[in-house]
Amino acid sequence: MALNYLTAIRSTLHGHWSRELPPAITIDAGDTVRFACLDAMWCDGRPGVWPWKRFEPRQPELDEGHALTGPVFVRGAKPGMTLEIAIGEIVPDDWGWTWSWPRGERAAELGLADAPHYVQVWDVDPARMVARDGEGLSMPLWPFMGVMGVAPAEAGVHSTTPPRVWGGNIDCKELVAGTTLYLPIGVEGALFSVGDGHGLQGDGEVCGTAIECPMTRVDLTFNVIDRPLTAPRAKTAEAWITFGFDPDLNRASTMALNGMLDLIQEQHGVDRSKALGLASLAVDLRITQVVNQAQGVHAVLRFDALPTR
Repeated sequence: MALNYLTAIRSTLHGHWSRELPPAITIDAGDTVRFACLDAMWCDGRPGVWPWKRFEPRQPELDEGHALTGPVFVRGAKPGMTLEIAIGEIVPDDWGWTWSWPRGERAAELGLADAPHYVQVWDVDPARMVARDGEGLSMPLWPFMGVMGVAPAEAGVHSTTPPRVWGGNIDCKELVAGTTLYLPIGVEGALFSVGDGHGLQGDGEVCGTAIECPMTRVDLTFNVIDRPLTAPRAKTAEAWITFGFDPDLNRASTMALNGMLDLIQEQHGVDRSKALGLASLAVDLRITQVVNQAQGVHAVLRFDALPTR
């Protein structure tokens, strides 16, 4: 099993999703890729006075989204199969930022309609996994990648902002080292990309950003499973997670619950009505994020929550 490297350079960076993007690297199932990633806003070094210096050159329209590294073409990955991504070590760079920018109706309801944007720039200590702002506030880090996804099956150029059944801007804080993410494959080779490093984020990502960090090391190991999956799911050290994404939070919760009922039926051999009853006893619905156009809900089922036969 090979260890491959993808640095964050012009030939490996893109700010959109498309099945037409040429692969930055081709690997075999079982291989690991060690990625380097810019922060979500394409910053060229630690932010200073606004406007921040950004990576150049960037292509108008095509690079307006998150800075993503990839795509990775996985041999043997075909539409209708599942891509397994085992998340290894994630190491942030030595800086990050948080930008609070509520807008519209939500800003008014929060009493922030006329408030200026609030920006914190953080000093990050990757060895101690701690971030400190300019006023001395110290926060322990819990790093994960906000965007991990494969190319959509649909033709055209797609924004990186909303998450989809193909993954993307999931922004789930459970996708840390030791977790395995499973994604439906929509195109030959899967064409996986990653970016939007987060040093720390709460469920909801309520101000619109986390501690946004470039990442010096993101180790991901890829395998292909020859069975279909209709929506992303993940396996942490303690639980199964299924995801739902929709502009309507109720529909997002239904999508996450649908995925969890599928999983309970697969693992416990019960009919769907019983699966729903068990879910009501053992499954937690959590708000992943409410700021990415398609809002996110994740359903969590701890391994010890349901008895096994």
